[in-house]
Amino acid sequence: MRIVDVCAFYTPLGGGVRTYVEAKLKSARRFGHEMIILAPGERAEVVKRGPGALIATIPGPTLPVDRRYRYFHDEPALHRALDALQPDHVEVSSPWSSATMAGRWQGSATRSLVMHSDPLAAYAYRWLGGIASLQRIDRLFEWFWSHLRALGRTFDLVVCANRQLTERLRAQGIARAQTVPMGVEPGIFSPALRSEGLRCSALHSLGLGADAALLVGIGRLSAEKRWDMVIQAVDEAARRRPTGLLLVGDGPRRQWLEVLAERCPTVGILRPIKDRRELARLVASADALIHGCEAETYCMVAAEARASGVPLIVPDRGAASDHLVPGAGLIYRAGKARALEEAIGAFVARGPRLQREIATLDSNVRTIEEHFADLFARYDGLIPARAFQAAPADLPAPRLQPALAPVRR
Repeated sequence: MRIVDVCAFYTPLGGGVRTYVEAKLKSARRFGHEMIILAPGERAEVVKRGPGALIATIPGPTLPVDRRYRYFHDEPALHRALDALQPDHVEVSSPWSSATMAGRWQGSATRSLVMHSDPLAAYAYRWLGGIASLQRIDRLFEWFWSHLRALGRTFDLVVCANRQLTERLRAQGIARAQTVPMGVEPGIFSPALRSEGLRCSALHSLGLGADAALLVGIGRLSAEKRWDMVIQAVDEAARRRPTGLLLVGDGPRRQWLEVLAERCPTVGILRPIKDRRELARLVASADALIHGCEAETYCMVAAEARASGVPLIVPDRGAASDHLVPGAGLIYRAGKARALEEAIGAFVARGPRLQREIATLDSNVRTIEEHFADLFARYDGLIPARAFQAAPADLPAPRLQPALAPVRR
């Protein structure tokens, strides 16, 4: 099967989406499929990423809010690219204009909309949740649900990575929504990587002794992640029980969060750790992973923490709570600083060591390979009567002309 992922949020400089795309390119070949990532770029080009794997770009303007990213703006050019690529299945990873464009394409391929983002949770619920119920917010944003229902009718499958999002979509009339959980990279995260020396060193850097609790937060430093709330809650909790926080990441809110952290003596902010094994050692050595964002569609860091045998302190909305092991961590009311502060205090009072032991016993998590096996099987199942040829040893470039550009290796 030839799959084309119309991927609006792919950029070589990106984070989670790029990691997911790289894993998908590798997995597709192993399962006998061709995979082509079609993304907006500075120019039209095609880059080979191995047998049967390409990243193709068509020109698109930069996003004003984050100039690392571009967006699809030329629908005829997108349609010409899809015509040239002749996919068996088209996957779209954004519910906005790229999905509308792909939905209007006249090709015969089956189609899926993958909900890699949850716009209402990231923005509307966060902005208005303190003054209105979620039901009222949904009514205020009926235009979005109407848009999503229309999209749902043009796609054969709507993929969600967590059960809460699937349930919300179905409740709003998107009947084709299904849950296909993601997974973690195998062989990287493990309880065996725990280092008491690293834990003590991290606590020492925060001015704390080995008897303190070490919390780790990992993610993009942006407003929807609510790291300011996390920092303030840790600071308040630390006034009663010794607790430290290491926050790992980068993003537009970094400068503000660094100013805030300077006022909180047991909070430190680190640049992103690019070495995955080094990051895995830090996660495994923490007493808990803490997270503030209720808009996560899968929450890879929470899954990686679970694979590391680490308890979680996570909100009750969004995907992070799917990864909580009962008895190993706590869930708090999303968006409520006081609830998070109380959860931190309760976690420390219950004893981090016992909770880590419980988490370690349930650290076998779904792998990214299992995710793609599930996902591709569902794509295959959309057209069971159609016969697919196995992916060729090398995807022939000439058929991509002239809609795209010469292949670059």
